Amino acid sequence: MTDQLQQLKQHSLVVADTGDLEAIRRYQPQDATTNPSLLLKAFSLPGYQAMIDEELSQVKAAGGALEQQVPHAVDRLAVAVGSEIAAVVPGRVSTEVAARLSFDTQASIAKAHELIELYEARGVTRDRVLIKLASTWEGIRAAEVLEREGIQCNLTLLFSDAQAQACFDAGVFLVSPFVGRVTDWYKNATGNDYTPENDPGVAFVRGVCERANQGGYDTVVMGASFRTTGQVLALAGCPRLTISPALLEELASAEGEVTPQIAAPAGNGQPLPALNEADFRWGHNQDAMANDKLAEGIRRFHDDQLELEKLIHQRLG
Repeated sequence: MTDQLQQLKQHSLVVADTGDLEAIRRYQPQDATTNPSLLLKAFSLPGYQAMIDEELSQVKAAGGALEQQVPHAVDRLAVAVGSEIAAVVPGRVSTEVAARLSFDTQASIAKAHELIELYEARGVTRDRVLIKLASTWEGIRAAEVLEREGIQCNLTLLFSDAQAQACFDAGVFLVSPFVGRVTDWYKNATGNDYTPENDPGVAFVRGVCERANQGGYDTVVMGASFRTTGQVLALAGCPRLTISPALLEELASAEGEVTPQIAAPAGNGQPLPALNEADFRWGHNQDAMANDKLAEGIRRFHDDQLELEKLIHQRLG
């Protein structure tokens, strides 16, 4: 019997949730996804130091005030890491718009354009890139515009049915509903532990898959933020799963049959009525977990962005 990772790849497209090139080469995922937290980790990896030095050298050579150099350096490093990843994976690499822009549609669109231009300058075409945006109303509106321009998007930090529906309505390419962070919230709120069979994070992502299937939406669902291999295997059959190197290693080392837990779409579904802004905000507001985790997720990504900027500031200075 083949290991569980190889079996899982028969049912779901596996994405590496890391910027570590060695891990990506080892597990051979189809795609890879990054965020400020993962870029911060990559900043400390020995294999990236020459690249970082080269990018910061070019930023310094271009001149300008240090305050403008730092955010530009963050973008250059994100794209440099993404370009290296794109050379390894056969599919796509996701690159995130700064969390501080999560409530600014026009600024998010402008930043996405800048990132795509940096990728194209390195010879990585836009069809190899997904722009990651937080699943706020403003982020979803930015994605709607970008999708019409041929820039496909990955809507992250997705915790509520309202967020999922608004993404489907906007025709975004991919959504990343979170598993582990949902479960974390319910564990903290109830004091209960959960098995994969009654895990609220697993149930949430299954529900997003069912909503996509029943509505006949083209949006790809990618389960994210896993804590255990049990959660991963409970979502076998979800179109995509983004998994950390530690859990990829566990799956690659484990035996046992992996069977699909989510049914494939059956024919064309019937879309639900599109949500307007008021309906979206009310629906999301009524989910206490989703409110807490979206706000916390944006803050955490922003904190990591600030830490990355601090490190870059020190190296540039």
